[in-house]
Amino acid sequence: MLAIEKVNSRLRAAAAIVNQLEPLEKIPGYWQVGVDLGTADIQTIAVDGDGFPIAVLLDWADVVRDGVVIDYAGACAIVRRQLQAMSRCLGVEIREVVTSFPPGTDSRISTNVVEAAGVEIKNVIDEPSSVAALLNIRDGAVVDIGGGTTGTAIVRNGQIIASMDEPTGGRHISLSLAGHLNLELEKAEQHKRACRDLSVTDIVRPVIQKMADVVRKHISTFQVPAIYLSGGSCCLPGFRDVFAAEFPDQEVVLPEQPLYLTPLAIASYAPGSTAALRVVG
Repeated sequence: MLAIEKVNSRLRAAAAIVNQLEPLEKIPGYWQVGVDLGTADIQTIAVDGDGFPIAVLLDWADVVRDGVVIDYAGACAIVRRQLQAMSRCLGVEIREVVTSFPPGTDSRISTNVVEAAGVEIKNVIDEPSSVAALLNIRDGAVVDIGGGTTGTAIVRNGQIIASMDEPTGGRHISLSLAGHLNLELEKAEQHKRACRDLSVTDIVRPVIQKMADVVRKHISTFQVPAIYLSGGSCCLPGFRDVFAAEFPDQEVVLPEQPLYLTPLAIASYAPGSTAALRVVG
């Protein structure tokens, strides 16, 4: 089975258990917890020793903007609540977690929030680099389209050689949609999340193309055979097709359930190894 197929099976499993808080009957011998402090949502995921998700919590939240925490108390409260719920689900006390940060920002923005929830930081990694590790990418670019920014990690011979981040993300899609449909921003955000056809993608095509422009600049001085997409905005029907049309010389790969890809990668991250835990075997 290819690495991407293994990761897809874990992403499907993550999507199937989101916010299911029933205590687990059997706790694996090894487990690890990751916290993803995103612009549009905060996710906490626990994985077993094979990188398979065993518990997933998600709260939609507006506490971070472009890598900056704008509601520190709110962010801390959500992370603390998620970790407490995760502890009850696992039946163990969570003492340390892995977390992440947008490339080009201060990692303490994320770690301070997580530590305020009463746990220690086991590891911290920038978001696209965690995805590169999870997918066991040898050469290519990982593009993490977050709520406020588009981040790119360049991978060569299995190593991250550059990591960049610029404004333009899912929030900009929502703003464009709100203006076009004359909706309040929150209504536009909900409409975007519920979209199951090409109606939204057709409206926000210029924003997606803008994201592609950002990535084109990021990869302009590198040889990039493939681009791997991550982030909730990539869930829009037709998103990959619009994005891929801007890169005829690269393969553009979109794993299933991309909303959970970065949080899963964070939870699975193990420094010193190309791939996290044993996810890709």
